[in-house]
Amino acid sequence: MKPTKEYNGRSRIRMFNCDCMEFMAQAERYDLAIVDPPYGVNMGNKINSITGGIKHKPKNWDKYTPDQAYWDSLFLVSKNQIVWGGNYFISKIKKDSPCWIFWDKNNGESLFADGEMAWTSFNSPIRKAVFNWCGSASIHETGTNKIHPTQKPYRLYKWLLTNYAKEGDTILDTHGGSMSIAIACWDLGFDLDICELDPDYFNDAVKRFESYLKRPQPLIPETVEQRKQNRFF
Repeated sequence: MKPTKEYNGRSRIRMFNCDCMEFMAQAERYDLAIVDPPYGVNMGNKINSITGGIKHKPKNWDKYTPDQAYWDSLFLVSKNQIVWGGNYFISKIKKDSPCWIFWDKNNGESLFADGEMAWTSFNSPIRKAVFNWCGSASIHETGTNKIHPTQKPYRLYKWLLTNYAKEGDTILDTHGGSMSIAIACWDLGFDLDICELDPDYFNDAVKRFESYLKRPQPLIPETVEQRKQNRFF
């Protein structure tokens, strides 16, 4: 399948405006899939009221969770997996794991959840990542309001790649959303294939990524090993 957008330099970032099931049916095998599928909590219709994002028309992408065929395909095309919202998908993942990740959003007292959980295929202990993502914190990172109701900070994805990916690993994301992972992969030199079905989100994410590329960039990308040594995570 030909990518809708492709970027080469620090790494190869290929973005596909397509159905991830169609993509995975002909995909290569990846070292690590980091995915954020719909949780089934109808977040797509709440963007106007709680996220401060771009005011797209209400969307129904988060009304249902992926069916079993999605999970079968994901495990077929990837060696390891990190699945955000894993607590919603236990009955479909059907695999135990000692290594869960808890993202502490440091929200304080608010109506929002204190964090999110990710299931992983790794055998290491449970880990916690603390990244403030309430109010002005997201605007400071993105330079604007969120463009997707479930947008995550690219610093969080850098933390994931630093702790769970190896140099040279190929990365897959089946539900791109705001494509924060694309920024993280670009900065750290990981090749990424990423799918996003919705054209509004896809186009906004492309604009966000291209805007990021216009910022001053170090001549040599920071490697995972350097991040570990410098403890920037």
